[in-house]
Amino acid sequence: METVEIIEDGLLLRPWRAEDADAVYRACQDPDIQRWTTVPRPYLPEHALGFVTGSSPAAWAAGTGAEFAVCDAASGELLASCGLVSIDPGLGSAEIGYWTAPWARGRGVAVRATRAVARWAFDVRKLRRLIWQAEIGNHASRLVGLRAGFRIEGELRLAMPAAGGRREGWLGSLLPGEVPAPGEPGPAGPDTLEARRAAVFGRPQPVLLATVGATELRLRPMAERDLDEVVTTCQDEQTVRWTSVPHPYQREHADGYLHDVARAAWARGTGANYAIADADDRYAGSIDLRISPADPLVADVGFMTAPHARGRGYMPAAVAALCVWGFTTLGLARIEWRANVGNTASRRVAEKAGFAFEGTARSGIQQRNERPDVWVAALLPQDLL
Repeated sequence: METVEIIEDGLLLRPWRAEDADAVYRACQDPDIQRWTTVPRPYLPEHALGFVTGSSPAAWAAGTGAEFAVCDAASGELLASCGLVSIDPGLGSAEIGYWTAPWARGRGVAVRATRAVARWAFDVRKLRRLIWQAEIGNHASRLVGLRAGFRIEGELRLAMPAAGGRREGWLGSLLPGEVPAPGEPGPAGPDTLEARRAAVFGRPQPVLLATVGATELRLRPMAERDLDEVVTTCQDEQTVRWTSVPHPYQREHADGYLHDVARAAWARGTGANYAIADADDRYAGSIDLRISPADPLVADVGFMTAPHARGRGYMPAAVAALCVWGFTTLGLARIEWRANVGNTASRRVAEKAGFAFEGTARSGIQQRNERPDVWVAALLPQDLL
């Protein structure tokens, strides 16, 4: 396949050259590039030289890839890498990949470059589909894909995950005619909810504070050191009676919750799960905010209190703090609470946190092999004024 140059939207996309090796080496020292891509670690000068003079030209020659150095069209400064990999000429499909140098971020470089490569792939190479993949949790890459026109269609297990990363990835596709024109904002623009959530969930989960009298509570991400207390709490008679935790509850259930529920929810951007820690940083309970898959402006809150921490007023303060964060940071319009009819302790927590009781939903929740009736209440942003 013959190499080409593309000039579009203030960018020059050209084949890699030997003189790019120093800039590639410098860019690939960036922690984000090392975290989210499969570049070697540590990244050495010989890796950069091998890429620009070896693997990239070889892919062009074989027709298996078309990798571009993305440069400023006026100055020639290297800004990013973007191109096609795994080209399948028989299927007319290829995967797109990109990274942005740390000194060029915040300028829309990856979006502009991805659109330019996609337009060339469809108009000149006559491909019929482009594929985008990223490890779940890489919200910056996901936002680029959305703004370039990709439809995020699901998840799959990655064939080559980044070292130390998650095995699961997001998958998206783009077809001819779906690439936004140069200069068009496209989907997931800066003022959209998608962009706002990407900025939140693309960072480490924050610690929230709540105060009960003279005691300051910390809502922090759950950690391995909490799991013994989680097991004790989930084996408690009241927890078993009123929640849907597995019964009998074992340590492997706590391990699975931490890795496959709590951490996975933050990575996916579907919710925030917290351990409530007392003044001694001891686990005092769990609380989570789950965004509705049907309505991104609605979430529901769930919680359980460790037996040793009950009766101290911790949970209403924690619920209030998490809901304030949900309204102000996630832009939620409604937070719902549900509890089995008869769970007066949970209802008192919700009412103290400001929730307004709305009624009873018959057979409103699945709890093991039953569907009990549940109370329903909600909190709106204006309720906190």
